[in-house]
Amino acid sequence: MIKREVKNEYLNDDIWKGNPIYRKEGIIMGTFKNADGKPVLLKMVKAIQENKAYLGEVDGLIGDGDHGMNMNKGFSIFGTRFQDKSFTFSEGLNELGTILFNEIGGSMGPIYGTILMDMGEAGKNLDEIHLKDFMNMLEAGLNGLCEIVEAKVGDKTLVDTLSPAVDSLKESVAADLDFAQALGKMKVSAQEGRDSTKDMVAKFGRSSRLGERSRGVLDAGAASCYIILDAMAEGIISILK
Repeated sequence: MIKREVKNEYLNDDIWKGNPIYRKEGIIMGTFKNADGKPVLLKMVKAIQENKAYLGEVDGLIGDGDHGMNMNKGFSIFGTRFQDKSFTFSEGLNELGTILFNEIGGSMGPIYGTILMDMGEAGKNLDEIHLKDFMNMLEAGLNGLCEIVEAKVGDKTLVDTLSPAVDSLKESVAADLDFAQALGKMKVSAQEGRDSTKDMVAKFGRSSRLGERSRGVLDAGAASCYIILDAMAEGIISILK
């Protein structure tokens, strides 16, 4: 299992206290260009590829064990197909989502495909992406997911990771926090949401047949959602201006 810890520099209030805009080495880190988003998508691809075995292992405990393989297939297809092409952040999300929706097996393809395509749609007309814009994009992905599934927080699904991440961004926007710090806080909330699924009983998917026996294991979708959000956050932080 590959673990990524949130960098302390994005959580230390002393860095930005008294100043609504976080500065690192003299650079104001409050936005990024949609056109500069390609490295973010490629970082997401690499993260899934690195965690293929881990996700398969988690899924195999109470599922059919193919989550890592299917996710790796979809993300790798995107990486190979678009490695040498130019695309914006929103375009990349849409293209990746389309591949996941149409070209990988299992239920997670349509689920992640919907999330990513709806995120891309929400950001397609943006030149500069600010924290509130990114919040709106991620919320659009969550809303799109909720239109096709009945799962809610507490049902042991990726919603338990994604919903707290969206809530965290909303809180950061309301508090007028800096983009980088907001992403750090989002990662913490997403991780806590993922970890919360260990004590839940599955209500959807193959694992729901196990009832109480599904308790004590992380949900594979919640785990992959955290990996994606973590990589997305780290990628965005690296291109913030």
